[in-house]
Amino acid sequence: MKKIQILGTGCPKCKMLYANTEAAVKASGVEAEISKVEKIADIMKFGVMVTPALVVDGVVKSAGKVLSAEDIQKQLV
Repeated sequence: MKKIQILGTGCPKCKMLYANTEAAVKASGVEAEISKVEKIADIMKFGVMVTPALVVDGVVKSAGKVLSAEDIQKQLV
């Protein structure tokens, strides 16, 4: 099972990335646990300075932009 984390403080872009991630997981059929990381100190532990960010299995895949569901699916492979 993949562990997916959305890094962001709850802004509209962060919420959109979360929704797109849910759609990507559903469409791909990949088993995944999606969680939000909203505390600035926790976000900084990933070395991310700009949100939203997508983290898959502990690896930052994207930061500073809202990926589409299709782009997120490519990161899940």
